[in-house]
Amino acid sequence: MNKAIIIGGGLAGTEAALQLAKRQINVDLYEMRPEKTTGAHSTGDLGELVCSNSLGSNDVNSASGLLKEELRRLGSFLIEFADETAVPAGSALAADRTLFAEKVTSAINDNPYINLIKKEITHIPTDTPVIVASGPLTSELLTQEIIKFTGTDNFYFFDAIAPIVEKDSINFEKAFWANRYNKGETSYINCPMDKEEYEIFYEKLINSPVIELKDFEKNAKFFESCLPVEVLGKRGKDTLRYGPLKPVGLIDERTNKQNYAVVQLRQDNKAATLYNLVGFQTNLKWSAQKELIKCIPGLENAEIVRYGVMHRNTFIHSPSILTPGLQTHKRNDLFFAGQITGVEGYTESIATGLLAGINASRLIEKKEILILEPVSMLGALCSYIAHPEHKKFQPVNSNWGIIEPLEIKLKGRKNKDEKKKLCSERALSYINLLRGS
Repeated sequence: MNKAIIIGGGLAGTEAALQLAKRQINVDLYEMRPEKTTGAHSTGDLGELVCSNSLGSNDVNSASGLLKEELRRLGSFLIEFADETAVPAGSALAADRTLFAEKVTSAINDNPYINLIKKEITHIPTDTPVIVASGPLTSELLTQEIIKFTGTDNFYFFDAIAPIVEKDSINFEKAFWANRYNKGETSYINCPMDKEEYEIFYEKLINSPVIELKDFEKNAKFFESCLPVEVLGKRGKDTLRYGPLKPVGLIDERTNKQNYAVVQLRQDNKAATLYNLVGFQTNLKWSAQKELIKCIPGLENAEIVRYGVMHRNTFIHSPSILTPGLQTHKRNDLFFAGQITGVEGYTESIATGLLAGINASRLIEKKEILILEPVSMLGALCSYIAHPEHKKFQPVNSNWGIIEPLEIKLKGRKNKDEKKKLCSERALSYINLLRGS
């Protein structure tokens, strides 16, 4: 049968659909929004960037940057759309979230091989190849179906979204423009704090009221790289100063000094009218968020266009369920992709969608499933989440710790950058051999 079904119109699902369509495979793509909403999405568009507009570093010698370059060479549609809608973000790739989602939605709607069905699907079809890319906010009914199929409990953690403010409401008598270490085109707005200002901010943060969790959310598991700012702050008074508020490498040219702490804001849309607070994902009550933001120097009169929220993210125990080709062990025509597999991050979701789409088409065409070697970042990511010995599995980003080590040993701090460069070159040489797969 020259057909596949995809559940979910997020980053992974739309990438998978476009990969299948590219290979002239007919696709029924199910998306429950806007008929049924989630606690985090704000539109009915496909491929919506929910938490942040940043896809991470673009530097090919970083783990995230390498994964993006691998995807470009493998023909990722969504990374191309992100490049086309990019906004200034230093060495990172950040997209205008509205324009990006519009491009994704148009690409799906205009493709003759893709049939977009706007309705909730509550079961996993059994008579055709399926890719489950329902994301971290999978509906309760479908979640129960997945649990029934996998035979495991549903794992979950919590993700939080950062607030967005209007640029014109920022006080530039206090705020200043700078990228950390002056890398890339200057694109970040920085709100500096001295010791006294930071201490006032800190006390207000850790004593602010949060939105009460529901009973089923009480044993929340937070993903370490996306902790709510209030949770991070309660780990210690200086924790934020060594994390999202670190001042290192940010010099205010007006004073020629490094401040005690700095809140950074990153451009959120192409028109550069909206900026999000970097690392400020939060579950504080909205009134508390407003009070906290307005005590940050430069944001005293900030117009907040979106408050931070926190939502439940679901994911399967991939090590016992998936192969490195993203097939399920129990059923070879059922694939999973995106954050529901336990990958964390926009680029990672797109990457697994790309591979699931390629492999679903190869299955339909009766070709061998593509298993990428862990010398590539995508191969390493899929190998990691499918590794059967991960008993205490937690979501993972692309990182150098999962990629296959170099055969040559490089010791010492001075060789750290050289090691990344060699790993990157090796990965891209391998990916170049796979083009057209």
